[in-house]
Amino acid sequence: MASESSRRMRVLWLSTIAFTLMFAVWLMFGVLGVPIQKELGLTNVQLGWLGAAAVLAGSLPRLAAGIATDKYGGRLVMTILLLVAAAPTFLVSRATTYEELLVCALLFGLAGNSFTVGIAWNAAWFPKQQQGLALGVFGAGNVGASVTKLIFGLFGAVLLTWIPASGLLGGLIPGGWRFYPVLYSGLLLLMAAAVWFLAPSPDHTPAKGRSYRSILAPLKYAKVWEYSLQYVVVFGAYVALSLGLPKYYVTVYGAQLQSTFDLTEGTTATLQVASLLTTLFIFPASLLRPLGGWMSDKWGAAGVLWGVFAAMLISGALLSFPLGLGVWVFTGLVFVLGCGMGIGKAAVYKLIPDHFPRDVGAVGGLVGMLGALGGFVLPPAWAYLNEWSGMPQTTFAVLTVLTAISTGWFMLSQLTGSVKAPATEVVVQAAS
Repeated sequence: MASESSRRMRVLWLSTIAFTLMFAVWLMFGVLGVPIQKELGLTNVQLGWLGAAAVLAGSLPRLAAGIATDKYGGRLVMTILLLVAAAPTFLVSRATTYEELLVCALLFGLAGNSFTVGIAWNAAWFPKQQQGLALGVFGAGNVGASVTKLIFGLFGAVLLTWIPASGLLGGLIPGGWRFYPVLYSGLLLLMAAAVWFLAPSPDHTPAKGRSYRSILAPLKYAKVWEYSLQYVVVFGAYVALSLGLPKYYVTVYGAQLQSTFDLTEGTTATLQVASLLTTLFIFPASLLRPLGGWMSDKWGAAGVLWGVFAAMLISGALLSFPLGLGVWVFTGLVFVLGCGMGIGKAAVYKLIPDHFPRDVGAVGGLVGMLGALGGFVLPPAWAYLNEWSGMPQTTFAVLTVLTAISTGWFMLSQLTGSVKAPATEVVVQAAS
């Protein structure tokens, strides 16, 4: 039999790859929304709601997904989620109206719940002293938000040439933007088979046999809601910016991009460059998560969060004012913002097993649900505020205000000493 160490590493890598794929599916409208908008004549608000609908579907069930993982095991829940997301992902390639796309978004958006499943699954397999790094490595699957943007940015023109507009195999594999959901649906099915047949069995199920009342008991503590606001700032805003930055670049910096990169006038080439520039935000916001986990293991998550909030407040404030920032200065500040979010996401989720070691599924599910709901609320809110104010910088002003509120709550928590409450005390209280 395989050693416990090799079994937990299989859980880590299978869950990370599955999460990366499902995150790419969850946020694919961040890039595909622009050619979809052009083809179907959608308004900016309609486009915002398509992305928001997918985010909503990947947010609300997170608490239930976390509890199910603790009770029945991540292997089963992750496999079901992959299979459920595959069909509506494929149907996106067949949609011809806004209403059809909206229904598809509400269904394939369920892929977003893979985060809570993977967090609970890995926390059940890894010892406390390794959880920060393990959860950070898993969370780096957020880089899936870059997959569609990177493929479109680097290979969009090649794919459009290789796959004719009429598609392949009699239209079964369509051309243009419709190729991407077909590709992703096939990969989801393959990944479901990999998780089911390669993940260790029997699985770890820390909540098996416990009542739902006992599992949900920790949710009454203020600390859980503090973590939730922090996660809105470092994750919900990350999701929203991942969806909105390509459009922001095209709208605000389209002329500069065409001049700087000697592009022919048109949205496709400009969007390709905008997609690549957006990856300079998404990559640090995803790939620095393992570093954030390691730092939290070594120095404590609370200290790491102080640095995160400082970086986000400074960069966010500079991005909030219409200072006429050039595209490279803007990209540099967004890069700093992404670094803060990547490290911060790991720090917040390191706090959860530290203070609620028996209830990572429920607490992590609620924190993930509310954090992801931030990603649902922010895109349409930004769209309405930007239309009302006429200033796209409103996007970053809202984020900076949220960061300031979260920082104030965190500071109050530190001053009152509640952040130092021993985990054993919380566990005893929760079980009572």
